[in-house]
Amino acid sequence: MLLVLQIVQVGILWLHDWLKLGPLNDARAARDIDGTGRLIVVTVVQSLPFTLFLAASMCYGRASLPLSLRRELLFCYALLLVGEIRAWWWPYLVRADPRRAARYRSLFGKTHAFLPQRNGMVPNTLHCALHAATAATCLMLAAGMI
Repeated sequence: MLLVLQIVQVGILWLHDWLKLGPLNDARAARDIDGTGRLIVVTVVQSLPFTLFLAASMCYGRASLPLSLRRELLFCYALLLVGEIRAWWWPYLVRADPRRAARYRSLFGKTHAFLPQRNGMVPNTLHCALHAATAATCLMLAAGMI
């Protein structure tokens, strides 16, 4: 299950700004707003570390991951989760960030969302799935260290 979660996350990280995924994303808006050059840099920086960790995890297949790798994975996925909370959930649930809300409306306003708008923004469905996968990954890794 851990590998499945990692594959889902790595897939979303690499593809969500580049390929049209139906109503789940707006790749054109991402390119129009951020430009291709910036998107390339952001995609590589955010995706490459998790791709390498996925490859390391795949080396063990169904065998139990060594504790050292589990710790590294937990640290990195926890950092990702903190970033997701800071970027999406804190301004959505706790403290409004009008600048971020305006940017997210431009980037994700045409995408599917199932939550109500709060503080001028709403996490879209694809980001909710990514964040849920990140949280589940952290829980699985933490549970495996007990």
